[in-house]
Order: sequence, then structure tokens, then C-alpha cells
Amino acid sequence: MLTRPSAPTDPLERLTGAGLAWGEGTYAKWAASIGAVAFSLYILLIAATAWFMPEANWDMLPYLATAEEGAYPDPQGLHDYAYNAVKAGVSASDYKTLTDDGGGFRSHMAENATDFHSLLGMYRIKFLYAEILSSLSHVVSPVEAMRLVQVFSVLLFGAITLAWLRAEGALALAPVVGAILIMADFGDAARASTPDLLCSALFIGGLFAYVRKGEAATAVLLFLAFMARPDNIVFLAIFAVLLVAFREKAWGALAGFVASFVAYFAISHWAQHPGWWPHLWFSSIEQHYNMDGFEPPFSMTAYLKAFAASVVRAVTINSWVGVSVLALAGWFGLNRAGFRLDRRAGILLAALVLGVLAKFTVFPIHDTRIYFPNLLPSFLLLAAPLMLLWAAASPGGHRTALQAIPGDKS
Repeated sequence: MLTRPSAPTDPLERLTGAGLAWGEGTYAKWAASIGAVAFSLYILLIAATAWFMPEANWDMLPYLATAEEGAYPDPQGLHDYAYNAVKAGVSASDYKTLTDDGGGFRSHMAENATDFHSLLGMYRIKFLYAEILSSLSHVVSPVEAMRLVQVFSVLLFGAITLAWLRAEGALALAPVVGAILIMADFGDAARASTPDLLCSALFIGGLFAYVRKGEAATAVLLFLAFMARPDNIVFLAIFAVLLVAFREKAWGALAGFVASFVAYFAISHWAQHPGWWPHLWFSSIEQHYNMDGFEPPFSMTAYLKAFAASVVRAVTINSWVGVSVLALAGWFGLNRAGFRLDRRAGILLAALVLGVLAKFTVFPIHDTRIYFPNLLPSFLLLAAPLMLLWAAASPGGHRTALQAIPGDKS
């Protein structure tokens, strides 16, 4: 049984209690400013690590190759360019890690330009990222171009997040959002030279525009996010279906989906993408050395094995499952307490959750970076109800908060 604690009698306890009360009052008074400053410092720290402590990953090689295919039509010349560019931009130990795994996949690709070139269709499809790298490489070195994209993506992602919190009057929750980003491996995504964080920044911008009913911005940003990572077509399709099913007027999101749907087939054909099953085989079943003409017969057994292995790794190694469950728990708890999302936000939250499940089902791969775009927006949608709960918990705030519940029709 819970009982009210007795008043402290010890002088040290009274002093401690007074100090905590003063700190609580001060934070409550300046919570928005403190939250904005703390979150901004966190974003700047992550941007600095993206530049000064980047992660050398093998995908840098094919991404740089796709960016300069026009200048090096010969596979050997393109291979040499990509490997020399990475060699010049990373440490000797990192380069050895990327090119020498004792006769395995990386060692083979370092020596075989034809097989390396056959893989590019799986990277060429990230059209926007390759074009940005190609443009920046005329100004800075290729590896520095990758780092610039990461720094820009971190800053853009942070700025949009702060703008979203400010629009909801929830800057006080910015430190909590920072903690969620830590759990979601935001730092790892920032340090990796891949299009994932660029996609996430554009994606969260598109969703913020949707929430604020900026239809043109919604269409453009969601389409650009798709162009950075075309697998976002899964979320866009689910989102479009839910909008139509619930008759929610959001032409920007629907236009973004239609444009992405048409572009998906055009880009896949242009990029000579090997197709869903060969790509899944390469990523989740077995790394095939040459993807030209590689068409393994579909096997439900192989798919289920890959699915099961990815589930185990996602739960035991990665963080996206736990972060998603936490968002759902927050939504359920707020809903039970009477602090509900409005219709427009509720449809988006459902699309985000179903999008993660559908993406994993279609292409079972365990890495958090694949699902990162969908993670934080779920929490940002809960910011307004959380602030109402905060107001209700403060003295005299219960009645006012209940009168302002988003979506409350009673």
C-alpha cells in the first residue's frame, strides 16, 4: 500500500528537499529554453562526430562508383577510381579492413572489377544520393563529399525536429527526444556514409509538412525521401491506402505517392536493379559475387530462414524493435488516459507502424538504419498529448488540459 511520506526532520533532508524543489521549479519555468539548447548541443555534437569520426563502411565504394559512372564507363577504370578515392580518404587500417577479409567477399571485390561493377544496380537505384555525391565531388574530395552529406543531414534532421516540437509547444520534451535518438542509434546513422540519414531528414520534413497541412511541401519532400531510398515506397503505399480508406484530405501525401510509384519503375529499369528476390538473396541469405543475370528461383524455405534470422538479430542486436514498442506503449498509455491524437495524426501514426512491419516483411533485414525514418516521427506525434498530460499534472491544470484534448469529440 502506498502511503504519504512523513515530513523530513533531518536538516540535511530538508535542505536536499528544498534544493530539489527549487530545481524542479526552475526547470519547469525554463523547460522550453533548456530543452531547445540541450537538443541543439546534442545535434551539433553528432554533426561534429559525423565529420571528425566517420565510420568507414564497405558501401562507400559502390556509392562512390555509382556517382562517377559517367566519367568512367570502363568497369576497371570505375573500380580503380572508387578504391583509390576511398584509400585517399580513410586511414590505412580502415582501408585494409574494407579490402582484405582473408580471401572473402571484400578481398574478391578489391581484385575483380567486373564482379564489383555487377553489384552497382543495387546502389545506383539510390539516385538522389549518387547525384549529390557527384556534384559535391567537383568541389571537395569524394570521401569529404560523403561526410558533408552526413553533416548536412544531421543538421537538417535536428532543425526539423526542433521546428516540430516548437510548433506543438513541446520544446520542453526536446531532451527526451534526444534520448530516443540515442536509443535509435542516431549517432551510428550519422557516422555511416550511406543515404539513410539524408532520407530520414527529408522524410521527417515531409511528415512535418503533412501535420502542418503544407501539401506542396509534403509532396516534394516525401518524393525526395523516396529518391534517396526507394524502399520508402512501402510506407507511401500504406499511407496512401489509409488516407483514402479514412477519407482524409491530404493531396500532398497522395501526390508524393503517385510520383514515387511512377518513378519507382522508371528508376529500377534505368538502374538495372536485379529485382526484389536477387537483392534479398544477396542481403539476407548469401552474398553473391556477380549479380549479372543472377536469378535464383524463389524459395519459401530460404525466405522464412532469412526472416527468422533477421527477427532474432533485430531483437537481440538492434534497437528499432524496442524503440517501436516504446512508441506504441506511449500511444496506448496516453489514449487510455484520455489524451488522444487527432484524426490526421492518428492516420500517420498507423502508417508509420504498419510501414515498419511491411518493410520488414517484404525485405527482412535487421539493421536499424533501414527503419530509422519511421522511428522518431511516432514520438513527435505524441508530443502534443504529452504536453497536455504535463499541464494536467500541474496544479490547477487538470480541467484546462482535458478541454484541449486533440481529437476528443465527447
